[in-house]
Amino acid sequence: MRMRHLAFALVLLTSTAHASLRSLPHFRVPDCLGVNIHFVDPDPDEMDMMQQAGFGVVRMDLKWEVVEKEKGVYDFSGYRKLTNAMRKRNQIPLYILDYSNPLYEESRAVTTPEGRKAFARFAVEALVRLGQGPVIWEIWNEPNLELFWDVQPSAEDYVMLVETTSKLMRRIDPHCTIVAPAISQIKIDYLTQCFELGMLQWIDAVSVHPYRTSEPETVMEEYSALRKVIDKYSPDRFVPILSGEWGYSVHAYGDTYIDEMTQARYLARQFLSNFISGVRVSIWYDWRNDGDDPEEREHNFGTVDQNMEPKLAYWAAKTLTEQLRGMTYITRLKTSEKEDYLLLFSNSEREALAAWTTGRPHVIQLNLDASIDEATTLLGERMPLYRVGDKLEIKLTPEPVYLQAERINPSLD
Repeated sequence: MRMRHLAFALVLLTSTAHASLRSLPHFRVPDCLGVNIHFVDPDPDEMDMMQQAGFGVVRMDLKWEVVEKEKGVYDFSGYRKLTNAMRKRNQIPLYILDYSNPLYEESRAVTTPEGRKAFARFAVEALVRLGQGPVIWEIWNEPNLELFWDVQPSAEDYVMLVETTSKLMRRIDPHCTIVAPAISQIKIDYLTQCFELGMLQWIDAVSVHPYRTSEPETVMEEYSALRKVIDKYSPDRFVPILSGEWGYSVHAYGDTYIDEMTQARYLARQFLSNFISGVRVSIWYDWRNDGDDPEEREHNFGTVDQNMEPKLAYWAAKTLTEQLRGMTYITRLKTSEKEDYLLLFSNSEREALAAWTTGRPHVIQLNLDASIDEATTLLGERMPLYRVGDKLEIKLTPEPVYLQAERINPSLD
């Protein structure tokens, strides 16, 4: 079915309005952990595999010029099929409303009043066609990069696009979930410009892409700085942070080579570090390798290869989500070493520890109320644990391990 008029869209949404008011997932494992994809036609086996890995949010481009090839005529058929496949598996779509459309704009950006109004109409059509259930709507992707917004500097034009789009979307559904600006890395200067221009009043969460070649734990200081800036410009309303895109390619970064095992470690530690910082959604880039050239960085971010064979990162994700399923993050336990990470998770029935170190491998001793005699390794193998008197010994390495019990109640000597 094709729509030519916004009025018809308004009628459709009114007749099928959904009860859900906010689409951000619960801040627990695996609901708030997700992955990026690059396809619209969902293969059931692939979607099942993604679900089995524990990815509760799926992020995908929703490209304006693909959907609207004739002015006022929209075709969301592929995206509707993809959305249905996600919902069948209890996954929340995060759709990136993105990129320009030559019907309205000459550049790979939106800088004209006509373009902004047309983009907002496209966003509303997406909301009407696909929004009959939880969806996170993200406005553009990495507008601070010339690759994706070729009229730089972009902050002023970009915030005008956010304002125009958000206003129209909220006229249709006041409770739709809108996030922005999806910038590359955590660029405080760019974000501050956006906040000064009023962007925070138009969105529900701030999305960033904290790419780096250093270890995932190094992000936490940047999150802290971002939190302070958000709170400065939004003192009366708490605005969450989302990690909307971030991963590590199996590739050489200068003198450093990230192999498959390092990628797997970093996936788990990235998700866990985001919990420490209160990041409400964490999305790994990427689900599947984008090519088969081992020398091409962009080809090797996936948790599976092009033939859908699981890489070690896939098993790391699956192990984390299985071991911590249904649990919320409680606290980080302090040890004598600042490089040690002992994270306590809990639900109404069980507790769990995720434990690793960014320093040298070493053994720590824990006093536990629970009787625990084994741990689960990064890749899901069982590992025996030993006691010295009433203390449990755990060897901390760069690879997280998981301990579970009905109640752990840990304390350190």
